[in-house]
Amino acid sequence: MKNKHVSRRTALQSLALGASAWSTSSWLPALAKAAEETNSKPKSVILIWLNGGPATIDLWDLKPGHINGGPFQEIDTKVPGMKISEHLPSLAAQASDFSIIRSMSTREGDHSRARFVTMTGYTPQGAIKFPALGSLVANEFHVENDIPSYVHIGGRPTVSGGGFLGPQYAPFVVGGRSRRGGPGSADLKVADLTAASTEQQAERLKLQAELQSLSTMPDTLVTGALDSSRERALRLMNPQAASVFNLEDEDAALREAYGTTSFGQGCLMARRLVERGVSFVEISLDGWDTHSNNFERVKELSLQLDRGCASLLNDLRQRGLLKDTLIVCQGEFGRTPRINGQAGRDHWPSSWSMMLAGAGIRGGQVIGSTNEDGTKIKSKPTRTADLMATIFRGIGLDPKKQNMSNVGRPIRLADPDGKAIEELV
Repeated sequence: MKNKHVSRRTALQSLALGASAWSTSSWLPALAKAAEETNSKPKSVILIWLNGGPATIDLWDLKPGHINGGPFQEIDTKVPGMKISEHLPSLAAQASDFSIIRSMSTREGDHSRARFVTMTGYTPQGAIKFPALGSLVANEFHVENDIPSYVHIGGRPTVSGGGFLGPQYAPFVVGGRSRRGGPGSADLKVADLTAASTEQQAERLKLQAELQSLSTMPDTLVTGALDSSRERALRLMNPQAASVFNLEDEDAALREAYGTTSFGQGCLMARRLVERGVSFVEISLDGWDTHSNNFERVKELSLQLDRGCASLLNDLRQRGLLKDTLIVCQGEFGRTPRINGQAGRDHWPSSWSMMLAGAGIRGGQVIGSTNEDGTKIKSKPTRTADLMATIFRGIGLDPKKQNMSNVGRPIRLADPDGKAIEELV
């Protein structure tokens, strides 16, 4: 136990020494080194999380003319035969870049459990602390620089903590979420990381290391999480690292193209982060729990999604980043094809849709289908385990690769029952 204290003290001392050396450090050498070692840019994933369970029957798999279809119409896309919502026109023009899975079929209809299963690929099992998808990807593609390898933008992460991988792979949270994801409040800010001078920070860390050496407190999950948070915060005090969160550096016209909402600006921030080598970025668009007034709310949210996501695809493509960045757009489940008495839709995990684009994914395809009223999967049912296997294959990872869990049991990246969708990868 004493050695562990020395290790933690030494780590703090190293950070203190490093605080005065930022002028010679940069994210570029680390990223260049990683690219040289892998002969390509390290892969990144951007998860666009539609929090609350989106009515995907009103986004990706419309049923015009049927009583379950509602008032929305479908429009043609750039891909012949692929039709999506009239409220996603910018995405329709880029359909060759993405594919839609219209045959997602999952079991969990409770928000909390569905989020957990969707984000980890596993149902809760006793004492096993399953890491989120973001933690798993960050562990595999982590680039050693001063920016966290897993960043969550907007609201709370779907799954907090790094699970059995440790707190260093927990998401770094950038706040800023307007009510129901609506306009305004584009307040994506990171706390002031430069309030104290470099010399003051170094002195504080030196003092903390000395106090730590006198402590008899054993290492625990709590102390480990605190140490990890402290280290990440210090590294972000590097002006070059902190600048990635400053959207004022971007051209005003580009910021406007993404949209002035927190979600739109979050998509722009995601591009800046993957450009700097961040492994996983999660952007949350809240407000999809539409038990009432579904169509007005989905229209408003669709316009935000269309503007932000289409700008992101276009920006990544123009910068040559799309081939190395996988975009996943989904929520925890879908919503009932049947419209309830409050003009809303309720929870529905049995048949829903999602979208994939970018690295390792063949675009311009529709995978699976539902029947005419949207209540049943007609072809190619796809489970969470299959989606996870597809995501890992898409970014060049073996879904069968194992990590040792906190209970001493090896756990695969994806559930062994999952099979990647071969048409996509």
